[in-house]
Amino acid sequence: MRVYLLIAAIAGGVTWLVTPIVRHMAIEIGAVGEVRARDVHKIPTPRMGGVAMLIGFVVAMLFASRIPFISGLFREDTTAWVIMIGAALVSLLGVADDVWDLDWMLKLAGQLLISVFVSWGGVQIISLPLGSLVAASPSLSMAITAILIVASINAVNFVDGLDGLASGIVAIGGVAFAIYSYILARTSPSYASMATLIDVALVGICVGFILHNWHPAKLFMGDSGSMLLGYLITCASIVMTGRLDPMSVHTSVYLPVFMPILLPVLVLFLPVLDMCLAIVRRLSHGQSPMHPDRMHLHHRMLGIGHGVRGAVSILWGWAALIAFGSLSVLFFQPFHVAIGMAVATVVLTVATMYPYMKHRLPEIREENREYREARRGAEHTRHGRR
Repeated sequence: MRVYLLIAAIAGGVTWLVTPIVRHMAIEIGAVGEVRARDVHKIPTPRMGGVAMLIGFVVAMLFASRIPFISGLFREDTTAWVIMIGAALVSLLGVADDVWDLDWMLKLAGQLLISVFVSWGGVQIISLPLGSLVAASPSLSMAITAILIVASINAVNFVDGLDGLASGIVAIGGVAFAIYSYILARTSPSYASMATLIDVALVGICVGFILHNWHPAKLFMGDSGSMLLGYLITCASIVMTGRLDPMSVHTSVYLPVFMPILLPVLVLFLPVLDMCLAIVRRLSHGQSPMHPDRMHLHHRMLGIGHGVRGAVSILWGWAALIAFGSLSVLFFQPFHVAIGMAVATVVLTVATMYPYMKHRLPEIREENREYREARRGAEHTRHGRR
């Protein structure tokens, strides 16, 4: 465990250190986001923060490759190197979008090509609780993996609308993934786990970047960051569960809720929900699924009356509830988990709706007062006519 904490600290420290350098570079090359109608920020802010996160991740992984406890993961398999190459390609695609604002179809095509490459390189969902995908069709395994990676990349990209929101949600998911993968690794002869390694490095770069990205942000992660985070957390989940044989793991550890397809959805529930709602909303209006608007979950939180920091904190709370609520069934009785989640849901619901009710309740009381006065006036007029 101490080795993983060291890797997380290295990833976070490197990201924190190089972020100001990347910010200066973004300004120099013109990767500065103009203020658009849908944006929350009021002044042009440099993007490309994902480059700093990529550097932090790669440095942490290279450092890990030299640690005896983990180095075997790099010698025995090419998965780590394929994931790092894919991370660099995803981040470069995001940099191109941060600088030149690529057409969404071109960006989607690039995401798909990179996902296919990573899947072809060995990062695949090769088994499900229903059976082996490779036995059915290697092409099917690659296709499902690529689609899952692209979907997660865009889910995180959709939710990246407030300072610290996307990085915080992914960090929460990364912690949940790391705990679960570490538990699984303890059932194997070696405690070393590629999934845990990716997760802790991911959490580290998120925390290191949040220190510069907390409202008011000095630098945005841009598509180079949001796509990188979606890519990495999905690769970690695929490495963790996509090769897991349910028959070889004790039932107290492996639960149906953690199936390879459902696990990213549970941990990234808010980004996936926001993406699905946005796609349905835009298609129903005859618009492109990538057409920008101000109807995302974080925009609605601001519309209710929350400030940026308050909205981010509450959305983090919802993400933590879903991620750790699902994970807690490994340690507590389902009945107790259900009670705890119900209480937390009530608390978060009150916190979410408080600004709205704070302003709305006086309006409701005023409306009721006016209604009663109007009713008494009508009754008085009616009695006077008699």
